[in-house]
Amino acid sequence: MKKTMKKLVAGAVLALGAMSVYAAEPIKIGSVLSVTGPAAFLGDPELKTLEMYVEDINKKGGVLGRPLQLVHYDDGSDASKANGFAKRLIDDDKVDVLVGGTTTGSTMSMVPLVEKANIPFISLAGAVVIIDPVKKWVFKTPHTDRMAAEKVFEDMKKRGLTKVALLSETSGFGSSGKKQSEDVAGKYGITLVANETYGPKDTDMSPQLTKIRSTAGVQAVFVFGFGQGPAIVTKNYRQLGMSFPLYHAHGVASAEFIKLAGPAAEGIRLPAAGLLVADKLAASDPQKAVVTAYGKAFTEKWKTEVSTFGGHAYDGLMIAVDAIKRANSTDKSKVRDAIESTKGYVGTGGTVNMSSTDHMGLDLSAFRMLEVKGGDWVIAK
Repeated sequence: MKKTMKKLVAGAVLALGAMSVYAAEPIKIGSVLSVTGPAAFLGDPELKTLEMYVEDINKKGGVLGRPLQLVHYDDGSDASKANGFAKRLIDDDKVDVLVGGTTTGSTMSMVPLVEKANIPFISLAGAVVIIDPVKKWVFKTPHTDRMAAEKVFEDMKKRGLTKVALLSETSGFGSSGKKQSEDVAGKYGITLVANETYGPKDTDMSPQLTKIRSTAGVQAVFVFGFGQGPAIVTKNYRQLGMSFPLYHAHGVASAEFIKLAGPAAEGIRLPAAGLLVADKLAASDPQKAVVTAYGKAFTEKWKTEVSTFGGHAYDGLMIAVDAIKRANSTDKSKVRDAIESTKGYVGTGGTVNMSSTDHMGLDLSAFRMLEVKGGDWVIAK
């Protein structure tokens, strides 16, 4: 009888604790994501991740004794819509922190608003322009396009590939990647002997690839884009019988890319986070436990494979939550300062060490060079 009474009392205490959390004013996490449109295969896993972990955190008692509330909008991969939704999140929804945009275009359309409103913003997009130059209220979780170019050129140099054709998308991510590739190529002894572009809605890149194939001296091709475009490029590449090594940027770091490109993806290389090869990381790797746990939770809940893009959302949310805890407040200035002082956070993208001059906190070692073998990602030799 006493044991039963103790259990009832314990259950009542837990119930009261849960009730007090949900009775408290929520901490609002605002998000603008590209859940539909051309960037949907980035935005969809990002939203799934945020929903999953907000629910999980709330089940464990919330943050500072308050529940998290995710307030999100779908910009449909349209940067102009992202601006309007960001305004709504700030002015109407009164969110405490922003996690997301999905794309560089959406992110940059939101930046002036968050800077004016003095609200912490953690972007999930790739371009270096988001955090270089440093903007007081803006941070990001993914590796930059500049880092992707450097990692690819580093690998090419090791393989004796110095004459490279660049094929980039004319989107915000692709055009920024083009510029960064042009800027850092010389540092690695790389000469861009061809430099072609394609539009985000193009459905056949054979003309550009035919030009590249006829360019004298080409030893490798580097594609900078995201969404379906790079998969189309990969298929066209094989259809034309091109045999140079083919590299992509980190904008296609997911199992979905392999599905879209099919057998044509075999042998391509790209830089990505350890999340895509969680099962292949050494037991001593500091990321092993984090990426394995995230991958297991995501696949069990959503019955689909993980992507690095969902991982970026995980890191963004966890960095924000950790900052709120360390600030012991949702005061926007205190949270901003706490995000900027993030040190030693081991996430899906790598180990993050931010500072007043670095609002991303990752170095080149956070990237792994991966290759498609047997229809799966492996660590490139």
